[in-house]
This record gives sequence, structure tokens and C-alpha cells, in this order.
Amino acid sequence: MIPTTDIFAISSQKQFEKTALQTFRFQYENNLVYQEFCDFLKTDPHKVKSLSQVPFLPIQFFKSHSVVSNTNLVQATFTSSGTTGMITSKHLVTDTSIYEESYLKGFSQFYGNIEDYAVLALLPSYLEREGSSLIYMVEDLITHSNHPESGFYLHNHDELIAKLIALDEAGQNVILIGVTYALLDLVEKHKFQLQNTIIMETGGMKGKRKEMIREELHEQLCKGFGVSAIHSEYGMTELLSQAYSLGDGVFECPSWMQILIRDTEDALTYIRDGKTGGINVIDLANINSCSFIATQDLGKKNPNNSFEVLGRFDNSDIRGCNLMVL
Repeated sequence: MIPTTDIFAISSQKQFEKTALQTFRFQYENNLVYQEFCDFLKTDPHKVKSLSQVPFLPIQFFKSHSVVSNTNLVQATFTSSGTTGMITSKHLVTDTSIYEESYLKGFSQFYGNIEDYAVLALLPSYLEREGSSLIYMVEDLITHSNHPESGFYLHNHDELIAKLIALDEAGQNVILIGVTYALLDLVEKHKFQLQNTIIMETGGMKGKRKEMIREELHEQLCKGFGVSAIHSEYGMTELLSQAYSLGDGVFECPSWMQILIRDTEDALTYIRDGKTGGINVIDLANINSCSFIATQDLGKKNPNNSFEVLGRFDNSDIRGCNLMVL
């Protein structure tokens, strides 16, 4: 078992690679689903010497398998959203304290002390269901902010509008975390001119609105809130870490998380910086599940390790997932 102190103390690429390869070997030995997947690809764990040789588990496995790397009791089961009848992902978390450390340290790395902020959350579609990892995180951020005005909002837009204006005019640093369609609903009700507020969208129209390209969406939100940039969070049920964009849709990872970009035609081949491909995520906070995940997102990586999310595979594009015939 790799100590979490090693994971969250990573400060160099060399350290990251060393810990990631240790994590790969640990998970190969202890995660039967991942081991079977690696064996199917004829991967000899003793010959894996670099991150590009590590197999990445297709994210769909979280819909059909219990992806765990120990036999401890499950403390929380995070589930993805989905329409009625849809098979959803399940992330079995055997140590929620690792998740908590990951998002608190990740937030601090990008935004500083949580106690400097009032945290307002507009996440109706997440609040209205069970098992959201995003709600778990935001609820804890609200608690740690220790601000009396921090809290969740559902459909009480008028109350939220009044609260945002009052806090902002008082000079209070505010973070408004919202699902995309709800933020658009809010700025249609009121046009703001905010000076001390960060708007962070978590993505997702959830079938409530027509999908929009990021540039158009952020332009509308910037105008509506009167801010110069829209921040974004890149996270998912299957990950215990988040990447953040402080504007322009360019995401950066905390020091224990990285991405690689795979070829859309060959899931086992990687492409160079600046080219579009499938996003593979290494999340070392996933020590008790699987740290190497091939997502269904399309993106490109920049030379400084930042990345952009450009869309999603449609089902006809997912070639790497014929690897799923386990």
C-alpha cells in the first residue's frame, strides 16, 4: 500500500512517475478487475517501466464491475447521473478521508484558504439525487469555509440573487459553483456586475438546454455575471481528484493528477502535445480503486501539462473500448 502522505507530497515529475508506477504495481496485484484487464492486453507488470506502458482501464468498467483495490468496507458509493433506465457508474470508496484530502488540498493549490470564501452552490440536478461525489465535496467545502452565508440553493433564485449582490458589494470573496444550465437560468433572471465573485461551472446541461460550445457559453456567462472569466472544474464520479480552469477552458491538475492523450484510432498509442485525442487520466488519489482511467472525453494537452476538453466520443468513435470484452 502506498502511503497517502507520498501521494499528496508529490512535487516533481520524477516523484510523480515513481509513485504512479508503484501504484500501478499495487493495483495490478490487488484489483482483480484491473489485473484481468492488464492480462487481457498481455501486459507483464515487471516490464512496465514508464507511464506510457501502463494500461488505462476504460471508464465504462465502473458501470459493470466493482473496481476496488482492497477488501475494506465501502464507506461511500458515488454514482453518476443518468436518465431513467440508464446504467450508471458506481465508484466504491473504501476511505473517504482520501477524497476529502484530495479536494481540500486541490482547492488550496488553486484558490488558497477555503476560509477566505463564502461558498454558494447552485447544483439542483445533483441535489435532487443520491450518491453525487460533487455534492459530497461542495458540502464539505461549505462546512470548511466556516462562513454563515455559505450554502446550497435549489430553485430559490431570488434569494440567491440577493445574497450574491449583498456579499459582493460587501467586498466578500465568493465562489459560486453551479451546474451550467442553472447558471444560465440565473443570468436570464438578473444581470450582475460582480467584483469579488468567482463563477465556477461544473459542466452539464442535464437535458435542460441545448448544448453549447464552451466559447459561446462562457461569453454568455461572463456578460451575465459581469466577470472577466468563467472558472471550470473537471471531475467525474470515477475520480477522487479535480482539475481546475481559471479561465479560457485551460485546465491544470493538482500535483498528484496528470493526463495523457491517446490516439482515437489506437487506444494504446499516445499522440503529441497540441493534437486532439482521448483523455486518459492518472489520479493517484484513486489508490483504492483504479488510478489509470481512459475517459470518453476528447481533448488536447499543452506543453506545460495543462489541457483542454474539446468534447466527447460518440459511441461510433469508441474504438479502444472493444478492449472491454472481458
